Amino acid sequence: MTTLSIIKADTGGFVGHSAVHPEMVEVAASAIDGARGDLLLDGQVATCGDDLALVMLHARPADDPAVHEFAWEVFTQTTAVATRLGLYGAGQDLLSEAFSGNLRGMGPGYAELEFEERPSEPVICFFADKTEPGAWNLPLFKMFADPFNSAGLVIDAKMHEGFLFEVYDLYEDKRLTFDCPAEMYDLLMFIGAPARYVVHRVISKSLRETAAATSTQRLSLIAGKYVGKDDPVMIVRCQSGLPAVGEVLEPFAFAYGVAGCMRGSHHAPLMPVAASDAHPSRFDGPPRVVALGYQVHGGRLVGPRDLFDDPAFDRARVQANDMMDWFRRHGPFEPHRLPLDELEYTTMAALEKRLADRWQPILSPTADQRVMRR
Repeated sequence: MTTLSIIKADTGGFVGHSAVHPEMVEVAASAIDGARGDLLLDGQVATCGDDLALVMLHARPADDPAVHEFAWEVFTQTTAVATRLGLYGAGQDLLSEAFSGNLRGMGPGYAELEFEERPSEPVICFFADKTEPGAWNLPLFKMFADPFNSAGLVIDAKMHEGFLFEVYDLYEDKRLTFDCPAEMYDLLMFIGAPARYVVHRVISKSLRETAAATSTQRLSLIAGKYVGKDDPVMIVRCQSGLPAVGEVLEPFAFAYGVAGCMRGSHHAPLMPVAASDAHPSRFDGPPRVVALGYQVHGGRLVGPRDLFDDPAFDRARVQANDMMDWFRRHGPFEPHRLPLDELEYTTMAALEKRLADRWQPILSPTADQRVMRR
């Protein structure tokens, strides 16, 4: 059994929330090199916006304490670099003072996928910045349940049976698995509300193997306040009974709307970009997504290929900029700004508390008429 783990954290932004400083990348890459051959079979460092991600291949199970502690130590080291350089939000995603078994509830986000390596094992690692875990709901549905997106659902006998979607309720800490296509409409009822319901895993019914895994950590729900957006990651296996690489990438040809952007409080389009362009700037956006493709072979990560570094996605980028113009014209009004229930863990709560005593009951019609007569 092989496990591919992506563990990411924002440990300091350069400049503001826009990028990761090169020295932090060097520190993380050096740590990966030191762990290769012992703890890790292979590993690389990736960035998206101000998030640094460790892409690690190993022979240990998911949630392995040694792998998680290694990531925690790397993020502690990059936090020290950020502190020394005066970078913004140094150690922002490290919500605990010490490691305690695994990273669950400690701030860093992670997606892990265990599998038996096939003769050819193509995987795509997705990294997003300035958005939340539910941002993967729409593309995962299209990859694994929409025949207008994935032709294999119609013409590939191994895909024809369908897929299981494991969905997390992030507010109630519950999960439910939907059998598609039979329960497709039930699935859509929930994952169409991505702030609360998030696809955590997708499982092939015919292969009986996990096809996709996502990070589901919501920083605000862990910390009880706004400490930055979650910036999720995702792993998707491709081909041979699973969606082809082109089917996995196709949903991102549409710059669909996600929550996040400036102060984590706005709707904006998700823009697919090359890794070199994954530095949100305008109004902390548009939110970005990067796709790095690998061949996993013999315990090695062969790659990556920067899959959105392709003119085929130019129209999606133009569309994202046009949509950003449209949203920005709304200023502080919905639908650009998130609805109040989604702003609960932002600084909006402090503003509401400050003004709470100034709200007065609305007078009844009878009382209102008496006031008018006076």
